[in-house]
Amino acid sequence: MATPEDQPLDVAAGRFLDWLDQAVTAAGRGDGLERLDVDPGATFWLGRLASEEEVQNSVLGDRGERLDPCAIGMRLRPTGAGPWSMDVTVQMRAWLRDPPGGAADPRGPWVRSDEVAVTLPVKVEPTESTVEGRRRLTQALRDVGADGLSAEVRVDVEERDGVLELVVQLVNTSPEQHPVLKDTHLYETVLQVRGLDTTPFELEQLPDSFRYDRRIPAYGINVGIALLDETPQGFRTTDTVTVTTYRPTFWNSSRPEPDLRFSVLAEDCLPPMRALVAALREYDEEHWSDQTLETRAGVSGWTAETIAEAREAAHEVLAELSRLETGLQLLEQDAQLRRAFQLMNNAIELSANGRGYDRWRPFQIGFLLQTIGCLIDSNHDADVVDTVWFATGGGKTETYLGLLVTAALHDRITGKSSGLTAWSRFPLRLLSLQQTQRFADALAGAELVRRRAGIRGAPISLGFLVGKGGTPNKIVPQATDDDPDPDSPGMPDRYQVLLHCPFCRGDLNMRFDRRFWRLAHECPNERCPWPERSLPVYVVDQEVFRFLPTVVLGTLDKAASLGLQAAMRGLVGPPLGICSEPGHGYCYAPRSARPNGCLVPDCTGQRRELPMPRSRYAATLRLQDELHLLRDSLGAVDSHYESLLDHLQGDLQGPPSKVIASSATLTGYQRQVEVLYRRHGRVFPQPGPRTGESFWTRPSVQPLRRFVAVAPRGVTLEHVTDRTVDVMQKSVRRLVTEPAEVCAEAGIDPAHASALLGLYGTDVIYGSTLYDVEAAERSLSSNSTVEGPLNSVQLTGQTDFDDVRQILDELEKPQDDFFQRIHVVAASSMLSHGVDVSRLNVMVMLGLPLGTAEFIQTSARVGRRYPGLVHVLHKIGRERDAQVFRQFGAFVTQGDRFIEPIPITRRSRRVLRLTLPGIVEARRLALQEPRAVNQRLTTVRALRDFVRDNGISAASEAQVIAAALGFEGPVDELLRDEIRIWLGGYFTNMQDPALASKLSPDVLPDRPMISLRDVEASAPIHD
Repeated sequence: MATPEDQPLDVAAGRFLDWLDQAVTAAGRGDGLERLDVDPGATFWLGRLASEEEVQNSVLGDRGERLDPCAIGMRLRPTGAGPWSMDVTVQMRAWLRDPPGGAADPRGPWVRSDEVAVTLPVKVEPTESTVEGRRRLTQALRDVGADGLSAEVRVDVEERDGVLELVVQLVNTSPEQHPVLKDTHLYETVLQVRGLDTTPFELEQLPDSFRYDRRIPAYGINVGIALLDETPQGFRTTDTVTVTTYRPTFWNSSRPEPDLRFSVLAEDCLPPMRALVAALREYDEEHWSDQTLETRAGVSGWTAETIAEAREAAHEVLAELSRLETGLQLLEQDAQLRRAFQLMNNAIELSANGRGYDRWRPFQIGFLLQTIGCLIDSNHDADVVDTVWFATGGGKTETYLGLLVTAALHDRITGKSSGLTAWSRFPLRLLSLQQTQRFADALAGAELVRRRAGIRGAPISLGFLVGKGGTPNKIVPQATDDDPDPDSPGMPDRYQVLLHCPFCRGDLNMRFDRRFWRLAHECPNERCPWPERSLPVYVVDQEVFRFLPTVVLGTLDKAASLGLQAAMRGLVGPPLGICSEPGHGYCYAPRSARPNGCLVPDCTGQRRELPMPRSRYAATLRLQDELHLLRDSLGAVDSHYESLLDHLQGDLQGPPSKVIASSATLTGYQRQVEVLYRRHGRVFPQPGPRTGESFWTRPSVQPLRRFVAVAPRGVTLEHVTDRTVDVMQKSVRRLVTEPAEVCAEAGIDPAHASALLGLYGTDVIYGSTLYDVEAAERSLSSNSTVEGPLNSVQLTGQTDFDDVRQILDELEKPQDDFFQRIHVVAASSMLSHGVDVSRLNVMVMLGLPLGTAEFIQTSARVGRRYPGLVHVLHKIGRERDAQVFRQFGAFVTQGDRFIEPIPITRRSRRVLRLTLPGIVEARRLALQEPRAVNQRLTTVRALRDFVRDNGISAASEAQVIAAALGFEGPVDELLRDEIRIWLGGYFTNMQDPALASKLSPDVLPDRPMISLRDVEASAPIHD
């Protein structure tokens, strides 16, 4: 018997996945079953054909044909003018009811017939269709006891765009009702075609491109198509469409891969960097030269448009090479930048310790080289948004963490002793706890390195800014219904954000520190390298404003607080001062309850001058994760707030922040970036000369994911979901009860049984809507037939924060007893971003997600380290699902080309009406009030006096705001009118004597948004 060394775990995992997939398919078709206690028509969802008469009588029309078809087949494009000859083989079975009093086992009233297998020679004339085999197929069914069933093979000749095509189908011609037979379906149906020379189709949905092969050998009709290894090529129908993707390798050069270990780059980064750039230069010269492109054009018959596309791509690739060469030169010439970069490698080495990797992937270093210039010159490519564009699971988060840590250390080295280095924003409502932990670990490594290197400044720290959905906005001495009670014993534990100590990986405690008015994460480990009691992590909004952590990590929605909270000024520019009381932090706008502007309740300290130049408080970087999710109304609203951020930061004399983004799915990103940020868009790395291949990556022979497209027939999607998960759980549980037998069946070493149980024992059910998720979990719990408990949990936007943390912890650290573990995770789009659990390797999708990008992101949650299995249950009655099923192979392998362009605009009057209140209030809170000498602009009277004394009018404000939003062109006149009209109402209200004693926000015609997602609701303003 093979030893584990002879058969690596990934090989065993691949074989086990094959076995598991086959078990589900067999259950769907009825393979191997001889008897049934229940109606087969209500049991099987694959391989079955309804009678043609039943389909014709259906009121659902074409949709009914897809839901329970009467035919399967294939569309072929024959070579030559015809006539054409071929052999067509039909395989099928029937399920028969035992006659009353029969000798069969009374517990099994349904009996499966023997297989019918008939090969028909078929000759087709170009001018007519033909019907073959009805008599032979009907007789063959009669011979296996299914007298009364019938079938035939139809071959239709159709012309499309002047080209003749053959449609070969097996049709169930049995009657809908039969006086003896209780079920007139055919089962386990297969159609094969041999002996026909064919020409491939070209995928019509996608444009021609020099990178992609659009050829498709044949199209299936209600089925998938597999190629037979024959000459001429043969075809076989399949009940599912299976596509395997392969794990990428991250070096594609004839040169040796440079040593990119963190430890090596920390000592001397220049030799490996030079080797990397030299290899890239050689690759580009080989694959992108004019001669290479001309040769490919001649071999492949490129059109003039395709040649032009290839040359433009070559220009972009060579420009990318030039940027990397520039980045290398900067590292060579700037000692401070090089020191920060090398110390960053020390920090990442610390944070990666024990996680199974000790080096960079080449593309990650390439991105750092391209963008690193922004750290020494804030105007370096400031008008460009650089987006890390790489497959999910490839290491995008670690890539921009490397840039972020380099920036933090460079800030400290060059004298930025405090304040934000980066504001990183995620578009989901619930920020991933795993993403937060990754940030914390990297920054903890940076802080340890900073201390050891003797670099001055405040600790490198993390702020968590998500608001009441996850953590408190503030903590007050006398709690109200909206704020947590500082005296409640259980209060601190509810807001634990980190999964473990980022310095030592130990467990954490939560405590509310009344002395410094802090909700603190604390590490009880006496040997933890962090020397203080409270970790440098801030999870209360007001604590973030008080301490201005090095990196603020939050949800996109919180940008709306610019128009609600005066202390948000600290995220775009300098605070107003710093409190004299130790541990109180920065001060902002004074109020009656806080006369010195300190946010600590009842503070009696004094406001002192800032400890560093005001221009250094602006964030060096703004990071936007999952850029593709900024679309529709969310993207439109955010575009105005992005302009507001730029406007406030510029007005406060701060340098522009470099905008960095990441995404695994982008189409039309240039326009999206222009709308969102009024900057140019650029992706890294540039796509290679062929799909799936570039200097930075190429596919290996190791399977990554197996996608199985399923078009359920004749039963509900809920039934298929229940049965699929049921079969998977029963199969996996056999590893507990009979491991030797399972391993023998799957061809794997029994030594791997326990590991495979951990890798494939938890199934994910993914639904695009909350309704789908909840319904699937209810149905599964009611209809499961597995022995023992079936423990399920939900991960959706409605899942409580504490529950999310506990679920992730249980998934990462499962119980020793399999039957106490989580077996099913029912999840919505919350799972799609930032959740990285290596034990999630099996997924069942309830219908195609609403967008291709979501399909790519969601399916990437499985198979992160070992082969993954994704069963996509198409809602085949829907046109989109049916179309994708027809071309599922191309949909998976060329998925980026199917991604819909991002629908987004900033020129919406409706959106402008939503954002104007927040923009006006943000200017009052962040700019105007701090300039009002010894005056708080909290009342209408004070605000009215300020605008009068400073010569501010509706017209002047309208001009400033229009310029800030970029509405200065001739096409923007209606938008400028909207601004002028709204501000006219605002200034009119301001002059109303009846409002003089009221609060400043009372003159607003509309209230500011509390969240960028709130397109209707308004919220009170808290100064």
